[in-house]
Amino acid sequence: MRLSTIQLISYFGAWFTNVAIYTKLLDFGVGAFIISIVASLHFLPSVIQAPFVGALIDRFDIKRLMLILLVVELVSTLSFLLVDSKELLWLLFITLYIRMSASSFYFTSEMSLLPKILKGNDLKLANEIHSIIWSVSYSLGMALSGIFVYHFGSNMAFLTDALLFAICIWLLLALDLNIQAEVVKNRIFDMIKEGFVYIKSNKKVLHLILLHSCVGLTAFDTLITLLADTKYKYLIATSLAIGFLNSIRAVALMLGPIFLSKFVNKQSFFYLLLFQGISIFIWATLQENFYLSLFGNFLTGIATTTLWSFTYTLLQEEIDSKFYGRVISYNDMTFMLIGVFTSLIIGTLAEFEVPLSVITMLIGSLFIITAFYYKFILNRVLRN
Repeated sequence: MRLSTIQLISYFGAWFTNVAIYTKLLDFGVGAFIISIVASLHFLPSVIQAPFVGALIDRFDIKRLMLILLVVELVSTLSFLLVDSKELLWLLFITLYIRMSASSFYFTSEMSLLPKILKGNDLKLANEIHSIIWSVSYSLGMALSGIFVYHFGSNMAFLTDALLFAICIWLLLALDLNIQAEVVKNRIFDMIKEGFVYIKSNKKVLHLILLHSCVGLTAFDTLITLLADTKYKYLIATSLAIGFLNSIRAVALMLGPIFLSKFVNKQSFFYLLLFQGISIFIWATLQENFYLSLFGNFLTGIATTTLWSFTYTLLQEEIDSKFYGRVISYNDMTFMLIGVFTSLIIGTLAEFEVPLSVITMLIGSLFIITAFYYKFILNRVLRN
């Protein structure tokens, strides 16, 4: 229970200042591509550091690692207070990269911990709870931040966020977590190479990593920010528009698993992927109207959490225990790489004045392709 509480607060804190950051960017008058770069910086650190993160998780005490990472997140969050002009965007980029590096490292550490202490249905349930916590923290953090920033400003949001991380550190210090690190004699680079060789030789693991990464196509930060700035700012304050869009999606991310979990299995998962693609198409057609867009955004979140947790469980069940840290880390790297790709493509296409509805439909089409990719590997790989 205490670990779940720490998850909720730390993940919420990791995203709480996002609206403050995006609001600052819009106040500075930056273009769509800069916004997409900032969005991609939320995913890029995991891509770059993944090989080293996995080896470190499999080698060192996990509680000590998690404490260090929370301290880094606290300090880097306070550093956002120094960014007060467009000329200091370079500092924002560096600070955000450092914070998200620590955040993704922390996330991978926890996801490597779960299969060490849970098995079977307990692991599946824990993943669903964890994914709900992550999803709600991700979207609701930005939603409440939108309201908070509107009333109290960006700097107060940064200070509040730092306080949340301080609470997490205090809770984690009091947590009794008796998980011994693996006794590993191999060098770090040998462990990294061994992890890649393991994935290459295990087709099921490789395909499941690719399948899970497709959920990264739902990295809508850039899209939502651009919609708020170009279509909805004349109706409602930009920070509130971003907040409400993420808030309604947060509700869907939370409610989806409650209704879908009992029905999802290897056979029905194909239709869940199709539904995700179709719901994104529907949202694309409703974006001109803010209130209808809220409904469309709700639809896009219904299946997302279940897609995430089910593919993660399938992967965890296929991993040899001594490779948990490395494989989970490489999986997160691939997932985040898709998030980076999605953010940059949205920003680039928007700079070339491609309508946001067309960009949204493109993302929906990629989910349709993913559904048929899953059907292929289900018949050729997963049944063996």
